[in-house]
Amino acid sequence: MIRKLLTTHIDHPESHTLQHYLSVGGYESSKKALNVLTPEQIINDVKTSGLRGRGGAGFPTGNKWSFIPKTDKPKYLICNGDEGEPGTFKDRLLIEKLPHMLIEGMVIAAKAIDSHQGYIYIRGEFMKGLDIVEKALNEAYAAGLLGKNIQGSGFDFELALYSGAGAYICGEESALINSLEGRRGHPRLKPPFPAVSGLYSCPTVVNNVETFCNVPHIIQMTGEEYKKIGTEKSPGTRLFAVSGHVKKTGIYEVEMGTPMKELIYDICGGIKNDKTLKAVIPGGSSSPILTADEAMTATMDYESIASLKSMLGSGAVIILSEEADLVETTYRLAEFYSHESCGQCTPCREGTHWVKDILHKIKVGEGTEKDVELIYSLSRNMEGGTTICPLADACVMAVRPTMQKFKEEFARRLQPVGNQTESKKEVANVG
Repeated sequence: MIRKLLTTHIDHPESHTLQHYLSVGGYESSKKALNVLTPEQIINDVKTSGLRGRGGAGFPTGNKWSFIPKTDKPKYLICNGDEGEPGTFKDRLLIEKLPHMLIEGMVIAAKAIDSHQGYIYIRGEFMKGLDIVEKALNEAYAAGLLGKNIQGSGFDFELALYSGAGAYICGEESALINSLEGRRGHPRLKPPFPAVSGLYSCPTVVNNVETFCNVPHIIQMTGEEYKKIGTEKSPGTRLFAVSGHVKKTGIYEVEMGTPMKELIYDICGGIKNDKTLKAVIPGGSSSPILTADEAMTATMDYESIASLKSMLGSGAVIILSEEADLVETTYRLAEFYSHESCGQCTPCREGTHWVKDILHKIKVGEGTEKDVELIYSLSRNMEGGTTICPLADACVMAVRPTMQKFKEEFARRLQPVGNQTESKKEVANVG
């Protein structure tokens, strides 16, 4: 079901300006949070709402904030706007159209965790968004909505903008923190987690753009009212970036729990050229693919998608019709993960490269059944905590389920059994 919460006024041509945001009640929630509510009340309200992180893992937001220790150390607040997952573009819309909603959400979160310095980290390719957010920050400072004594509350909060350099790995929170510190964007070993030792070894909260944009609405309507939207365990609305073989691609805000069938056929107008649905990637490239039958039973919430052994992930819904070449699609995703591996961990650095190369053999008709077995073997060595971050696991989830669920498509590209010979790469691997 379509239910707009974040995007109610997004179609207004001036939605990105402070004047328009104030005209629709903007910064009233932060005024309430700064002048009326205590940090504990804010955190409890967000906990009550059941808001879960909208960046991928779906971790309860209020719980994450509550992990910040009460200490004299500085506490930092970071917005992860490094949206790099293939198929994902919903945070870009919020950055470009609703920057003040993001800023207000961060001000409220800062009060909740007693942070006086925040950073908005945006993907370097989002040049338009970077410019818009910079102007919004200047507007907020000029109006006393950021900086010293915000809205006469006595609370100080400085907020800075930081541009990434196009590294997918910096979407992982600890790699992002390293990047902010001027280091190479390599993920860190955990523990310690950022809540204890994050930016500059101080307590740090990292949430994504859509997560922060939900916060003003929770404070405005209360956590109890927000929880009534969506499902019991997946409350609220969610922005889904729908791409692929549908008649109306785009970004849609729908209530959590909306049937996937409704999203595809009613909201997005059905499959392009009236073809048959073949598969759906439900939450960005790292979420395991669903068959058409699975997709027709799914609802757009964390529990439903998890029951099908996939993830709601980054909110990217990629629709694939009967015309889709899943061997080509899978190879392209493996190529992406091979290119974006930071190289820090051997299973990821070597594994993603090998998976990509073997899939290329299969794609061009030179693969054998042994190559398929080799990919499965590599996958087992790449997943399950063998690396510091989940990039290797993401590659496995983008490849193996597709090869298993659509086995016949890959089998058609393999050499006939009588023509199969051991390739040089297999010999090299054994050696």
